[in-house]
Amino acid sequence: MVMLNAAGLAYILISRSSDHFEKLHTGLLHFLLANFVWFNVTQLTKLYRDLFVKDAIPTIKAALSSLALFGLIIGIFKTIVADFQWYSPAVAIPFLLFGVLLLLGKIGFLLWRRSSGTRWIAHKPVVILGAGLLGTELKAYIDANSLLGYRVIGFFDDRLLRGQQEVNILGSLENSIAYAKENNIREIFCALPDSALGKIKILMRQAEQEMIRFKMVPDVKDYFRKNVNVQWFGYLPVLSPRTEPLEIKINQVLKRAFDITISLFVIIFLFIWIFPVIACLIKLSSKGPVFFRQLRSGKNNEPFYCIKFRSMLLNDEADSRQATKNDHRITKIGTFMRRNSIDELPQFFNVLIGEMSVVGPRPHMLKHTAAYAELIDQFMVRHFVLPGVTGWAQIRGLRGETFEHKAMQERVEADIWYLENWSMFLDLKILFLTAWHLVVGSKNAH
Repeated sequence: MVMLNAAGLAYILISRSSDHFEKLHTGLLHFLLANFVWFNVTQLTKLYRDLFVKDAIPTIKAALSSLALFGLIIGIFKTIVADFQWYSPAVAIPFLLFGVLLLLGKIGFLLWRRSSGTRWIAHKPVVILGAGLLGTELKAYIDANSLLGYRVIGFFDDRLLRGQQEVNILGSLENSIAYAKENNIREIFCALPDSALGKIKILMRQAEQEMIRFKMVPDVKDYFRKNVNVQWFGYLPVLSPRTEPLEIKINQVLKRAFDITISLFVIIFLFIWIFPVIACLIKLSSKGPVFFRQLRSGKNNEPFYCIKFRSMLLNDEADSRQATKNDHRITKIGTFMRRNSIDELPQFFNVLIGEMSVVGPRPHMLKHTAAYAELIDQFMVRHFVLPGVTGWAQIRGLRGETFEHKAMQERVEADIWYLENWSMFLDLKILFLTAWHLVVGSKNAH
């Protein structure tokens, strides 16, 4: 707000130079409106929520979203309100400076927070009900993440488990609420097992009567990871083991628009002129068609014909045997194409018709999908999204032939990470790094 009003002061000084009081008065009214818009925009984007806990990337994204939404709303006012307009081209400069200063201020804050931010946090004292494995893990996490703003005083439990003599047990469960009230503890974490549901309900009611916040910590870590998604069907919580950004309709629309735009660009500006050259070289290098079509596993494991430039001699093992280093089946022009991923260019037609995406897990032959599904845990999860021409695993070097179980496991983990963390920024990053690899080549491409 200080930076925004500093920009407003510059606006007023510029208006005053014209010696028109009416313009100055109108400018003040408009800037009051800008203050009002900025305040409400930051509430919508949650820019100032969880300042000491929010990670750096979400913080910067919230700042950029706030600036974009602020500019959009001000632009709308400028369009629909007749007298809402800037009276000098120089007036825009302070507002541009405001955007730059805001981002620099956020970066500076994040750097300061990283080194000394915890000094300014008033850590709230809390107690944990249940000194079992879940309770001790919760305390360890809170102790290791001081930015959360909590300080664990101790535990309440009716029994001390073997090997937990060093755990600070403050008393039995029935004494926990009284202790919290006497020591001005306003939050309690409950890490008791489901078998203690009766006690949990009683303790919850007692805590609420004393206006103490009662927070449940369900023991679901063996079934769900940290990015578990919770939906409410009435009063029933429905937990999904992972978040899937591409299950949201607007994200599907954005990704499809991205795929169509990129595939059309590649086909029109790259494929059209490179196709005649590659086709001639393929024909001169060996007998057979220019294109190679192979059934591969698509989204929801539905097979589709993946199109490639033919890079091998015609052989009976094309649909069953993976290409290897120094494979005698690969032609000379095929070696060059595979090293620089030129053989994948026709797959942009698969993208255009919706069978593939520009970015996603690479599709496998049907035989390999069936084999890996038996060997690799969660292998089929990667088929929740459209397969891609390139992907997160590929830019990290996890491509080509796989000699051992661990190599494929790492590739699957990378694909699942992409599925759970998709964003347009991530797709653009992968596309940029793929273009870079096209220039320098890849040692794992065979």
